[in-house]
Amino acid sequence: MPPPKDVVKIAIQMVGAIPQLIELQQTKPLAAVLKDVCDAWSLPNAERYALQYADGRQTYITESNRRDIKNGSILRLTTSPDQEAERLYIGIQSKNVDVKTDSLKKLASLSQDVTFAQEFISRNGLKQIYSIVEEGNDTGEMLAHTLKAFTELMEHDFVSWENLSTIFIKKIVSYVNMNAVDASIQQLSLSILENMVPTNRLLFELVKKEVTLDRLLTHLQVTNAELQLKAMALLIALLLSATDAERRDMMDYLREKNLRQFIHKNIIHSSEPLGDEMAHYLYVLQSVSLNLCEHRMKTSMDPYSQEQRDLLQSLRQTAFESESEVPAGTFSTERRRSLCAKEFRKLGFMNNSNPAEDLRRAPPGLLALDNMVYFSRNTPNAYSRFVLENSSREDKHECPFARSSIQLTLILCEILHIGEPCSETAQAFYPMFFGQDHFFEELFCICIQLVNKTWKEMRATQEDFDKVMQVVREQITRTLSLKPTSLELFKTRVNALNYSEILKLRQTERLHQEETLAVPVLELREKLKPELLELIRQQRLLHLCEGTLFRKISSRRRQDKLWYCRLSPNHKVLHYGDVEEGVQSPPIESLPEKIPVADMKMLLVGKECPHTKEKSSGKQNKDVLELAFSIVHDVEEYCLNFIAPTRYEFCLWTDGLNVLLGKEMTSERTQTDLDVLLSMELKLRLLDLENISIPDNPPPIPKPPSNLNFCYDFSHAEQ
Repeated sequence: MPPPKDVVKIAIQMVGAIPQLIELQQTKPLAAVLKDVCDAWSLPNAERYALQYADGRQTYITESNRRDIKNGSILRLTTSPDQEAERLYIGIQSKNVDVKTDSLKKLASLSQDVTFAQEFISRNGLKQIYSIVEEGNDTGEMLAHTLKAFTELMEHDFVSWENLSTIFIKKIVSYVNMNAVDASIQQLSLSILENMVPTNRLLFELVKKEVTLDRLLTHLQVTNAELQLKAMALLIALLLSATDAERRDMMDYLREKNLRQFIHKNIIHSSEPLGDEMAHYLYVLQSVSLNLCEHRMKTSMDPYSQEQRDLLQSLRQTAFESESEVPAGTFSTERRRSLCAKEFRKLGFMNNSNPAEDLRRAPPGLLALDNMVYFSRNTPNAYSRFVLENSSREDKHECPFARSSIQLTLILCEILHIGEPCSETAQAFYPMFFGQDHFFEELFCICIQLVNKTWKEMRATQEDFDKVMQVVREQITRTLSLKPTSLELFKTRVNALNYSEILKLRQTERLHQEETLAVPVLELREKLKPELLELIRQQRLLHLCEGTLFRKISSRRRQDKLWYCRLSPNHKVLHYGDVEEGVQSPPIESLPEKIPVADMKMLLVGKECPHTKEKSSGKQNKDVLELAFSIVHDVEEYCLNFIAPTRYEFCLWTDGLNVLLGKEMTSERTQTDLDVLLSMELKLRLLDLENISIPDNPPPIPKPPSNLNFCYDFSHAEQ
């Protein structure tokens, strides 16, 4: 008979004693449980003791988390958090260096526990840590433990980062700026500053002033990957906290220092694989850089701005230079205006008498003008060839340069998500972005020539303009999905993907998507579905058995520690636990926590999850909501919360958990996989019917014969 829900069977250890095997009554006060345990070992003063997990993070057991204890858990009897906090509070003030160092080391370890952290902070323990940092000159092991303890204590959000003194901050900054200091101290210092920057404008200005971009670039160029990562994290935090003007100045300076080229050569193409966190920072750096175009994209052309009118006129003059060199007195004003209008029409402006009107639409606004001017100045031969080639065509067959440029700029802004806020978890960056300073403009130069090439291949007329631009969008997105490492490679691949190739791809995809709609085929689809759905269920459960690496996301830092979750091979228990960076697939025995599948009650997704409700609505991010899911187990108050690394993992995990709960798989991936499997299975089964039309209705059943004499009577043969 299974034990009651409020009883768990556990083991309790103590150094130098035989372990106790007890049945823990969850309804019994924890103080009474401790009293019984201490009495069994003849220990007085039970209030001085506490229970904590023997494995993993060794969290203290409290009334609030005791329901997380599972059958088979191993606990340890240890000094209570308040006693330990008091002992270490005294220890870190010791005059004996060894005692002080050991106390700080122990403090750094225990500070991960929220119960201990609360006790230590309540004794004004952070003030002692401030003193050690502010007054000490040590840069060795003691300081490393101090900074580690400080970081862990601040993680619990009991104290605001705004309370830090200027002296303390400048001391942390000095460790970042020192040359002869241990790398671990610099990593911790960079991490502290990274957490500090987003919380307050004054703190941002102080860190920005004290830690120069040159210093961060120095840290980025080291071989220590962890130090490089922390330096990148602080750089990103500074960029995200800066005003638009400050961000532009910082990006201009980084461009002067060739940061992109360094990243392209030494980080992206490093011999070491790129970690998830660095990939995210590169995505943010790309996004921040591209979003510098947002202001121009959203600004309409001002017809009264002399500067903007000069840029517009430069397009005409560059294209029709020889014609524009005619002396001013040769033509009347009216004749000259007529000539300009004609030239602007040849350039492809819709409103040739007032071309500024074409640029009043925002987006793409002035960004389109900037791109056209860049193309004309940096590739004048290609620009002149584009314009003159189309000027010599029939009116209806000419590719309008200006109209195409405006629409192409808008397409590139949409593809590259210019003007959209950075995602908290995305890692999708384009390696070629970091190989080129003027990435957006150079990409435009390649793509506008692609427009002209595709226009000719399609033998398009003015009425086909939208169709051409749709094909160009498809050419660009398909090529970008291949993640070319350089613009040259992008140019080669996008030009190879000509109109005829696009038509072939479309036809192939259409054949894959479109199934015969004959009634017999539809009936066959329905018969195949249960078998294929079962195959998908098995695949989902197999994926859960292999497990996935998840990241915990806190309200202040983007990503915290790593943890791993996997399903047992018999599909009866979910195992999970914290893991170190770099661990890919930990064995199931190394994951200390477990949830029996039988105890799982329901699956929550998105806004229903408790860990998304905890955050304020202002900090909510759409992509995090789309990746969040929780398992409710035992009683509804207890949940295991997940943030999936990708939408693909989200679909597989939510499907797998629904299978374990005996429910339908509801993710969009299920439908996609089912469609693919059905398509393959139908094609295999209908191979013999190729080029044979399948009737909508089955052939009529013939009437029964008048007699059955043609049947062979086996009974006579047996005799």
